[in-house]
Amino acid sequence: MTDYHRDPTGKRALFEAPVTAAPDRVAVGPTNEGRAALFSTAPRRSGTVVVECGGCRARTRVSAVDLGVLLVAGSVWNPLRRHSHWMRCPSCRTREWCRIGWTD
Repeated sequence: MTDYHRDPTGKRALFEAPVTAAPDRVAVGPTNEGRAALFSTAPRRSGTVVVECGGCRARTRVSAVDLGVLLVAGSVWNPLRRHSHWMRCPSCRTREWCRIGWTD
């Protein structure tokens, strides 16, 4: 007799988990639970930078190639501002002052 005939609605799967089930993990390393999970960030990936938009306040990780395209497509640099690059935000797609986090 197949499992379908013993449990035609599939409710057993909701309440019975295998004993050997591994915890959900994105990457190998220590797990952040509770309060630490709220304030933790993913490890930096090589070849990427973080672009922080001054308008929508979104922080978006983009590749160096995508950043080059955003900068070449029309940008202005003002070193006296915190958000020093006038460019198209990768998150909201509007032209805003953005900060590029090279080491984030």
